[in-house]
Amino acid sequence: MITGQSRVNWGYLATVPVLLSIRIYLSAFFLFKESCSSSMLAAQENRVIALEEWEEKWQQDKIGFHHPHVHKMLEANIDKVVAGRTGIKFFFPLCGKAVDMKWTAELGHTVVGVELTEKAIRQFFEESEMSYTEENVPTIPGAKVFRNSEKTVSLYQCDIYKFSSSLEGQFGAIWDRGALVAINPKDREKYAALMVSLMAPDCRYLLDTLLYNPELHKALHRSSIFCTG
Repeated sequence: MITGQSRVNWGYLATVPVLLSIRIYLSAFFLFKESCSSSMLAAQENRVIALEEWEEKWQQDKIGFHHPHVHKMLEANIDKVVAGRTGIKFFFPLCGKAVDMKWTAELGHTVVGVELTEKAIRQFFEESEMSYTEENVPTIPGAKVFRNSEKTVSLYQCDIYKFSSSLEGQFGAIWDRGALVAINPKDREKYAALMVSLMAPDCRYLLDTLLYNPELHKALHRSSIFCTG
């Protein structure tokens, strides 16, 4: 079951919002993979961006991918994601300092995010005018978790692949705004498996990603893809 709008144009960049249920997330991912020509996949599979490069982007404020307003796709699809439920626990992978998190919490839901860069997390709380605490995560060496005083927003500063359901349980909703785009192509199957492991049986998954032909956009860098969401 896929609801919401979907548009694919292999000649141009196209934003693709989809709402996925837990039963078809992995199958949809592999269907997409199999539908691509082998040459298109080969053009993507060796692209790599190191974690240090993401850290450097934040330190140098090269964050054109950050949206200063609530994402229109989330606003347009929030009723489908919520599906009549209340007090949902939302997961935000590679959350940055997305204002969507504050907006979602103000709707009465709880938010858990994962972000590599501590600067992004601190800026989120400061710009949202939220008081917060920080503490180490015992099961992940070097990781921290930052929580607002109401404990409606919890942001983990760590490698996303070290995060698991043992920390916060499973989620009723996931808003993936560009995370699938940002990860290295070789890690997509690992990422998909992680997302599925975090999804409760009634989870709704809203994905903002891009389908494009790398053979026609050879000069397109991943960071510019991420900016167009």
